[in-house]
Amino acid sequence: MDAIASYFKFSERATSLATEARAGLTTFMVMVYIVFLNSGILGDGFGLAADDPMRIALSAGTALIAGIMTIAMGVVANYPFALAAGLGINAIVAFSLTARGLSPAGAMGVIVLEGVVVILLVAVGFREAVMNAVPLSLKRAIGAGIGLFILFIGFANGGLIKSGCSPFVPLPVCAGTLVTVSFPTTIAQFVFLFGLALTIILWVMKIRAALVISIIVTTIVALATGVTSIPGTMTWSPNFSTLGQFDLGNVFTVLGPLTAILVIFAIMLTDFFDTMGTVTGVAAEAGLADEDGSVPGVGRVLMVDSVAAAVGGLAGVSSNTTYIESAAGVAEGGRTGFTSVVTGVLFLLAILLAPLAGIIPSQATAPALVLVGYLMFTQVKDINVGELDDGLPALLTMMLMPLTYDITVGIGAGFITWVLIKVIRGKVAEVHPLMWIVTLGFVIFFLQAWIPQFLPK
Repeated sequence: MDAIASYFKFSERATSLATEARAGLTTFMVMVYIVFLNSGILGDGFGLAADDPMRIALSAGTALIAGIMTIAMGVVANYPFALAAGLGINAIVAFSLTARGLSPAGAMGVIVLEGVVVILLVAVGFREAVMNAVPLSLKRAIGAGIGLFILFIGFANGGLIKSGCSPFVPLPVCAGTLVTVSFPTTIAQFVFLFGLALTIILWVMKIRAALVISIIVTTIVALATGVTSIPGTMTWSPNFSTLGQFDLGNVFTVLGPLTAILVIFAIMLTDFFDTMGTVTGVAAEAGLADEDGSVPGVGRVLMVDSVAAAVGGLAGVSSNTTYIESAAGVAEGGRTGFTSVVTGVLFLLAILLAPLAGIIPSQATAPALVLVGYLMFTQVKDINVGELDDGLPALLTMMLMPLTYDITVGIGAGFITWVLIKVIRGKVAEVHPLMWIVTLGFVIFFLQAWIPQFLPK
């Protein structure tokens, strides 16, 4: 035990084995849905039948890679960050890339390629340099915006916000549908409200393990009211037939070299800045960031995350990335990589215990996300919103994340607006050279639907 405490720096970060274990369990419980959700999204996008064995393979592969890469994050980077198949990117893989004519293996090949590019950027220090070049006001806005995003996801998962399709699916995928706020009319919605009230009460009373207790109690209520149920059979034999199912050449054959490069670039930006926002926000919430918002040793975090992106593609389960739900474990006191190790081990166990993990309904984990969203949003108090240079870019960053269900869109809008205001006010000298490069990249990102029209056929 002493060796573990020393390696993960328990004393230095004022934590303990019990606290870290509880935090790891909390993170797992609010993330375990991805084991089943990723299979559903990819399975639907790839046209798999509901009883297709490949869906089980997708679930098993999702849990396997999430477990391995989350443990790697804890051991290598010593931060309480968990990784799994990225929501948003998996929808792009399942629906957007296949709609362009790519095969499922070809879509995974795109993920492998963009992951390799990001690994190279980390290796030369570019990704870390960009993080350090971002002004403090935008870093705080990113953290607060992710808080609003998490809160939005919580209400969507709880069933009070609907988009016309599964609340877990990014809203842009549900084009043409309206986002509506639903007054509680179903038992599931009332179970969510019960869980939310319980979570708030336990947190206000400063009960230890408040989030874990809330999730367990709400799950019991969900079982009692029929919102969820225990499967008739609790065993199945997982297979890993998705491993190695990727094709690097398909995107170039189908789309042509120039369009293929733009597609890879756009997905790379999403992966690149989703992680930057998550790491910056969660580290600040954990009190592990420096005063200027930078994260000590972030290079190791970014390398593990970048490798996870490529590995997810190699395994046929889509890009793996650092999850904003890691903030749930941080809220329970997680401060070191041991939190991630616990979460990763539980993901590996979920390969065999998937039916049991599936008993926990989204209504039971959603209240924890709402509370965590609030805790991260409190970073807004340190932003000088009265100053236009900081306030307007921060507002766009924070609001566009939940409204578009896309962290990258919020960050991109904030970056472009911040640079534009600096230029108009004659403060060009305050713009770091890397901010110019990244802002140009975001301009290309937002214009990606138009650019192919001007390229040679």
